Amino acid sequence: MPKRLLSLDVMRGLIMILLAAESTSLYSRLDKAAAGTWLQRVTEQFFHHDWHGLRFWDLIQPGFMTMAGSAMFLSFYFKQQKGITWKDNLPHILSRCLKLFLFGTALHCVYSGKLVWELWNVLTQLAFTTLIAYLIIRKSYLFQLIVSFGLILLSEVLYRTVLVGEFNQPFVMGKNFGSYTDMLVMGKINSGGWVFVNFIPTSAHTIWGVLAGKLFVDQRFQAGQKLRYLVGSGTVLLLVGYAADLGGLSPIIKRICTGSFVLVSGGWILLFMAFLYWLTDIRQANRYAWIFSVVGMNAIFIYLFFETVGHQWLNGVVAIFVQQPVLASLVTLFILWYLCFFLYKKKVFFKL
Repeated sequence: MPKRLLSLDVMRGLIMILLAAESTSLYSRLDKAAAGTWLQRVTEQFFHHDWHGLRFWDLIQPGFMTMAGSAMFLSFYFKQQKGITWKDNLPHILSRCLKLFLFGTALHCVYSGKLVWELWNVLTQLAFTTLIAYLIIRKSYLFQLIVSFGLILLSEVLYRTVLVGEFNQPFVMGKNFGSYTDMLVMGKINSGGWVFVNFIPTSAHTIWGVLAGKLFVDQRFQAGQKLRYLVGSGTVLLLVGYAADLGGLSPIIKRICTGSFVLVSGGWILLFMAFLYWLTDIRQANRYAWIFSVVGMNAIFIYLFFETVGHQWLNGVVAIFVQQPVLASLVTLFILWYLCFFLYKKKVFFKL
């Protein structure tokens, strides 16, 4: 098996390009331009759902978590081939998690323009989910599945049983266990309903990513079998997740990562991962894959770049010379992509 799975690089690159486009305000500008037309039904899919429901944009973070899990397993697998043990690799994982945590908290300071203590960034969440997934990375498929569903169940139980003061309504924004925990840890709650303890249920996404990576290198299965496992797993997650929502057992709420949300989003991501695996690694339809893979190979770097330099400086500079808003966003997005392309040509890859 090659040391890089092309479908994973494409998926990672696509996610980063979509996030970069958001940082250029492309979606908000398109939504404004589409106001009052049928196209707004399309543009609204690039914004998080207000609360109970699911949109395309709600799948980006689960996709990020899942592909991070797959990448971690593949890296660990090839290190094992060189004689590096789980224990030998643990300091690297701990260092990576610490860096993710620091970068995630630092980004909130950049957003606020001052020192703040906020733990809602996806990198901060990934620091915890990465560590949890790595601790069980050597375990069997069944063991890891049990742990992933156990974490989802734990979150559901906490939301239903830890009812303190005004935080006694499990699925109401700002009145739930997640917001109560945020008050304890940060002394504040998020106005948009996001909560720090999302890392508990969404660890399932990273664990499922690890399992997908494990499946990709499993010599016992042919490519077609691997594809069927991905499609079958994704379908089951979708059916169970939507049934839980429709049956009133667990509403689909991305902002607090309810059980049904984790299942449904995980199902969609596994199906998309299966599609890319079929397209790029099985059918070898890779003519344009490089457009995405050059970004995917410097994913963390470009994320930090467009969230800081891009948002704070580049967007404004481009807007001076390109005064049509949507076009300005597209030009900025191209500059971000070209930066990744330049680094790729120079064989410069930033890693945590």
